[in-house]
This record gives sequence, C-alpha cells and structure tokens, in this order.
Amino acid sequence: MSRFQVVSGKGGTGKTTVAAALALALATEGKRTLLVEVEGRQGIAQLFEAEALPYEERKIAVAPGGGEVYALAIDPELALLDYLQMFYKLGGAGRALKKLGAIDFATTIAPGLRDVLLTGKACEAVRRKDRSGRFVYDYVVMDAPPTGRITRFLNVNDEVAGLAKIGPIHNQAQAVMRVLKSAETAVHLVTLLEEMPVQETADGIAELRGARLPVGRIIVNMVRPEVLDAADLELVRAVERSSVARSLSAAGLGGARRGQNAERLVDPLLQQAEEYAERYGLEHEQRAALSELGLPMHELPLLAEGMDLAGLYELAGELREQGLS
Repeated sequence: MSRFQVVSGKGGTGKTTVAAALALALATEGKRTLLVEVEGRQGIAQLFEAEALPYEERKIAVAPGGGEVYALAIDPELALLDYLQMFYKLGGAGRALKKLGAIDFATTIAPGLRDVLLTGKACEAVRRKDRSGRFVYDYVVMDAPPTGRITRFLNVNDEVAGLAKIGPIHNQAQAVMRVLKSAETAVHLVTLLEEMPVQETADGIAELRGARLPVGRIIVNMVRPEVLDAADLELVRAVERSSVARSLSAAGLGGARRGQNAERLVDPLLQQAEEYAERYGLEHEQRAALSELGLPMHELPLLAEGMDLAGLYELAGELREQGLS
C-alpha cells in the first residue's frame, strides 16, 4: 500500500467518512496513521465524536490491534507561518505579519498558494522521520477536495515550480511533486451507484491520468443490500396477481377476510417490486460503467442505523476484509 492515501469524491458521496474509515483500517495491528483535513469543515472531529481539531496532530482513535489514528486540520494561515519560519527564519516577524493581516491577504489573493501550503504540509508528514530514521507515520490519509477540483489541487506545485525557477519555493514545490507523482501516493475516488457521481468519477480519473498523478482505487459507498436478484425479478414480472393474492392469503396475511384483504396487498407489493427492479437495473449499469475504468473497486454498505463511531469502525473492518490495509 502507498504511504500517502488521498481520498476524493463528488460532494455527497461520503468521502470524509471513507477517509476516516480508511485511516482506521490502515492503523490496524500497531500501525500509526495521520488523517489530514484540508477544507476547514471539521468533518473528522464530528465523525470521531471529538472536539474541533486544532492546528496540531492529535490522537483521536485506537484501531484494532493497538494502532493509533492521529488527526490534523490544516490551517492555511498557520501553515504559511510554518513555511516562512522553515525557509526564512522570520520568528517574531512572522507573527507580526499575521497580526497585520498579511498572511490572510496572501492566501486570499493567491488561491494557488493555499493549495501549495495544504499539500506541502501533508507531504511533510509523509516524509517526516524520527531520530532513529523511521517514519513517524506509517500512513498519511488526506480527506481531499471534491473530484472536480482534485487534479488542480494536487498539481498546483507543478505550476508553482514552473513559475519560481530557483530558490526555496521552487525546491519545496518540486519536493512535494516528487511525493505526489511517486508510488508513495495513491488517489482514491469515492462514488455512489448513481449516474452523476459515476460520470464525475470517470472524468476525475481521466484528469488525474492526464496529469500523471497516481490513481488508486474506486470505492463505491452506501451500497444498498440486494434483496432480489435478476432471477427473482424475472419471476415477479411473470407471476399472476391472483397467484400472489393466494400466496399472501395462505401465509396468513389478510386477517379474517383473507381473500379480499390479500387482494389489497398485491398492487403495493408489485409496485414496490417494480421500483426495486428499476433501481436494480440502474445500479448494475453504473457498476458496469465503473468496471470499465480498469481500477480495483471496493464496495461499502449503506448502514441501516446511520453513521456513528461504531459504524465507522464497521466500515474500517469492511475495508480490511477487502484488502485495503
């Protein structure tokens, strides 16, 4: 598995949930994972039922086998201060710039700079080693921007390296791109079995490949259980109404006046079966379209009880069973 796992997806597909579950799955058996948030939504804190994350790496969960998940919500302004201190040793002058509003001004008028800082901070965590020479984190998982913006977000350092021909900015941008375009990185795309998310996933994969960024896997989220298969649906279409009514009556559905009441149940049941058949067909079409993209594909179930911390651990278990750890 690549050490830097980037998770993107169309809005509403649950990419933050998948990123969190992946971080838990990767931390299994004593591993240490850093889960990074870059959009300022505090979605990670909500999922882990924790307080809002500060701009520091904080342990938020323990995975099966004793592994640890740390989390970091990257603040672009504070990341810029880190950057200025790292390369220009500004010290107190950097804090003065923040008080004057210069940091906010810089990250606002140069949107690309914000993405440089976010990706740079994450890649620094990927490369960081302790005094013994071991990596501080076995894996870094990024809850990245949506699919429509992911390629430009990850590729911004290429543009910066081209603009700044020499100096620390150029060198930093090149170092980040070496990580992002290497085997250390994998960009996973989260989707649903619906037409728009699947199309956006296909477009996103094409853009990532065009930029020579390493595409990882497709993760289909919130997959509903298959109640009837194709053979069952064909039988439903062919069965006569009277036969359904007799079966319902024989099963004791309908009360004292079984025949009449059972008849009333037939139409709603057949209508529900018809709606299920339509959804079944559409989902199978979208699954086939995803298969044609030529990437490993994993599916996560729609949790009947909704998403909570227990559900997050359940999804992490699903990912482990499917080989994503």
